[in-house]
Amino acid sequence: MASSSGTPWYKRRLTRWQYYRSVPLSRLWPLYGAIFCLFAITGIFGDMMNLGHMPYLVVILNTFFSGMTAVLYVVVVTRLSAWFFLILTLLQIPFWTGFVYLIPFLISHFHLQEVPTASGIPLAAGIMLVLVVGSYTMFVSFLRGEGRESFRLRNELELAHGIQKTLVPPISLRAPQFELYGRSDPSDKVGGDLVDALQLDDGCTVAYLADIAGHGLQAGILMGMLKTAARTALLDACSMDPRAVLPSLMERLNRVLPCVKEPQMYATFAGFRLNPDGSVFYALAAHPPILHYRQHTSVEQISAEQFPLGLLPVSGFSSEATTMASGDLLIAVTDGILEACNKSDEEFGLDRLQEVITRHATNSLPALAEAILASVRAFGKQIDDQTLLLIRRL
Repeated sequence: MASSSGTPWYKRRLTRWQYYRSVPLSRLWPLYGAIFCLFAITGIFGDMMNLGHMPYLVVILNTFFSGMTAVLYVVVVTRLSAWFFLILTLLQIPFWTGFVYLIPFLISHFHLQEVPTASGIPLAAGIMLVLVVGSYTMFVSFLRGEGRESFRLRNELELAHGIQKTLVPPISLRAPQFELYGRSDPSDKVGGDLVDALQLDDGCTVAYLADIAGHGLQAGILMGMLKTAARTALLDACSMDPRAVLPSLMERLNRVLPCVKEPQMYATFAGFRLNPDGSVFYALAAHPPILHYRQHTSVEQISAEQFPLGLLPVSGFSSEATTMASGDLLIAVTDGILEACNKSDEEFGLDRLQEVITRHATNSLPALAEAILASVRAFGKQIDDQTLLLIRRL
């Protein structure tokens, strides 16, 4: 069973438990107190069923253990593993059995007397009212605290989205032989997709698309570092052999990224060098295939197997050349587009992307980009950044 976003139910539940395990206990005590008061009422309710005759000590113990049992279950479910839940459940049988046998011992040992109904029921009702009010008050306190925390995180997320939009603005560029358009639409989370283009002093244009593995501020920060490192590395690209520009850029990024990231993070990469004579060099590093639309003929997939950037200390990155006729298109996208899932957990995929490109290939590049993104969102809910880079030969 999966949601419309394609996330299995057990993974969603695991995410919720991981959230509660990360919350400091200082923020959870109102929740535990509210649950204690709520379920402690069952101890009073047992006395009410006995017309208020139970001795006060027995009622107090029954109330305390009822509330603590509920709190223990919540602690186990939110902060421990499922095995502890099973162990706690099994321990309930001997504990409450022993408690039942303990009551007669307490009554005889301490000479406890039954409480008259006229006194017991009003007292029990008063205690139940106090517990209900206490539970409500602590639930409200917990919700207010979580609301303030949620508001703070929302503000930080909006700030991070603002930074992301500044670092990854839409790209609309016209080179001597090419037209380029790039766009990145972030998801609700802060991601690490990047599309960028830079015109060099020799008339060439370098455009690339990168995708940082993961989400959150770490991915967003690493994306900003990658953009800075890439633009710095391209400052001396004019003096290089055209075929060596993209491999050199990938080598530099692969050396720089490990020093500024977590070990498990990496970046996929799709880069292009567009030359004034109309020739094109491209390079891929663990990125989805590039689509080459040849006008009025077909859409071809271009792929290359190379390691992602920043993951392993490898070298020997390479680029390849391709030819583009007038009206041809090169399309590079991130997995947020290809892996968008519908309610049947089917991915959008390259085949559907090719169909959209074929239908709208003669549109302007911004219109083509809008058609692609609209088709993806009509297919399934966006759960990742959706970024594309379009290049047309003029």
